[in-house]
Amino acid sequence: MKLKRKVKVWIAIILCALLGTVSIFVAVSLMGKDAPTTPVVKVINHIEEYGYELKDNETKEYKKLFKELKDTLNQEAVDEEAYVSLIAKMFVIDFYSLKDKLTKTDIGGVDFIHKDAYDDFVENAMDTLYKYVESNLYGDRKQELPKVKSVNVDSVTKTSFTYRDKKDDNAYQVKLSWNYEQELGYQKEATLTFVHEDKVLVLVELN
Repeated sequence: MKLKRKVKVWIAIILCALLGTVSIFVAVSLMGKDAPTTPVVKVINHIEEYGYELKDNETKEYKKLFKELKDTLNQEAVDEEAYVSLIAKMFVIDFYSLKDKLTKTDIGGVDFIHKDAYDDFVENAMDTLYKYVESNLYGDRKQELPKVKSVNVDSVTKTSFTYRDKKDDNAYQVKLSWNYEQELGYQKEATLTFVHEDKVLVLVELN
């Protein structure tokens, strides 16, 4: 009798353990279905010598400008005014278009930032323009956000500029204005300052 009772107890323990395992497996499976999946972004083009990459999630206009940039930089004698105009426009499109960003940490335009200014730039963007961007990891964001429609280069001026104790007598200041697909009260003009890192132009100031 005692042996039968022990067997019954062990059977009950084993059944409870199996049920617990099944419950955990089902819970994990359900969580996996509900968890957001971050889209895989692929690089579809690049300009190796300058370190520029084109990702497949960029806008049609950005992709068009990237092609123009690649053609410009492939010339034997690079037209720097054309070069700086293109990257200034690309920066504006990528940085000020919030509609296609997944979260507030998905900062646009960082490919053109001076490496020494990168951290401060990202931190400032998250505290200002990107601060209230809601997550769209589930694809259910209802928030209205801006998307740059077109950009105009108003002027390109050569200037002398000192950044981190390094003076560049051939720096560029580019004034731009732009409009959005939908007017939501966001910034529509800026002046960007670029300096040289060897032959690459990098953004050091945004006003």
